[in-house]
Amino acid sequence: MGLKVRREKPPFRADHVGSLLRTARLKAARELRARGEMAADTFKAIEDREVEGVIRKQEATGLRSVTDGEYRRISWNIDFLENLDNVESYVGERKIKFQSSGPQPRPRLLRVIGKLGGYKPHPMIEHFKFLQAHAKQTPKLTIPSPSSLHFRYGRDAVPASIYPSMDDFYRDLGQSYRKVVRAFTDAGCRYLQLDEVNLAYLCDPSLRKVVSNRGEDPAALPAIYAGMINAAISDIPPDMTITMHLCRGNFRSSFVASGGYEPVAESLFNTINVHGYFMEYDSERAGGFEPLRFVPKGKTVVLGLVTTKSGTLEMKDAIKRRIDEAAKFIDLDQLCLSPQCGFASTEEGNVLAEDEEWAKLAMIVEIADEVWG
Repeated sequence: MGLKVRREKPPFRADHVGSLLRTARLKAARELRARGEMAADTFKAIEDREVEGVIRKQEATGLRSVTDGEYRRISWNIDFLENLDNVESYVGERKIKFQSSGPQPRPRLLRVIGKLGGYKPHPMIEHFKFLQAHAKQTPKLTIPSPSSLHFRYGRDAVPASIYPSMDDFYRDLGQSYRKVVRAFTDAGCRYLQLDEVNLAYLCDPSLRKVVSNRGEDPAALPAIYAGMINAAISDIPPDMTITMHLCRGNFRSSFVASGGYEPVAESLFNTINVHGYFMEYDSERAGGFEPLRFVPKGKTVVLGLVTTKSGTLEMKDAIKRRIDEAAKFIDLDQLCLSPQCGFASTEEGNVLAEDEEWAKLAMIVEIADEVWG
């Protein structure tokens, strides 16, 4: 498959998106804590032990980047965003639904309650410090992209009394993020991932229609989101790696959107100043590899070819053939391999067993070693 080149900086040849299935012990403790039947310090001790255990397990699997599995979160996005200055969560009806006849995620929504752009100490800084203190491999932090405070809600999240102009909201949100990202770098974070579902959602005609129906222009949003992301990462040190994860929704193995990356590809790869892209590619819903022709030299694409939505283990040769197909549009040396998403974007997790999750991660490490050395 060509020249074998080992990567010494992230994203690594075998990498992963971040969230992992919560252990039975952690789930039981969280339930007791929620019912008021476990003291906060007792719960924290259990949570710490489970996080330390999942770090060790990732390292034992051969992964060179490790996360805390997002074990301290209920949701991949709400827990981060509700702790920004002047943002709050509340109970309300979800506007965008998963394509599932089963349960939907908890009805927790977000809104702005004052001017953004300020900074208050974010609890996930302490989460990162714990990860860093216990990791032997590169610690990676995952946070939602700034677009997560806008796409699902539009104006519903941004009162006109606070922001008559949406342009001011976008500017201030970018500055809020810049301050939080800087605080993470000051804590030692050098591998940060922005989880960006909304650019992938904008590849789905039905979701573009949702945006149009509320009076916004879906064609304008990629440039707006790119501007916020670039503002968010404008104050990072030169030795820091920023990646972006693109996905079409992930809750209990269901999804929201369909459509290839073509509508956003040029903007995605050439106007957003991240170093790498974790790209969902486990099903036909993600389209073909043709959009990868827009990726400039010096940027990396992590192919999400292994699904987290099912426990069935893929055939290694089939994954290698898909890597070969992608390499027709981008240099093999610019590619890496990962699952298509996290295994547990919310605490409920996807519909597979823990041993199936670890088998998939181990296989990714094996394939990466065979393809890239």
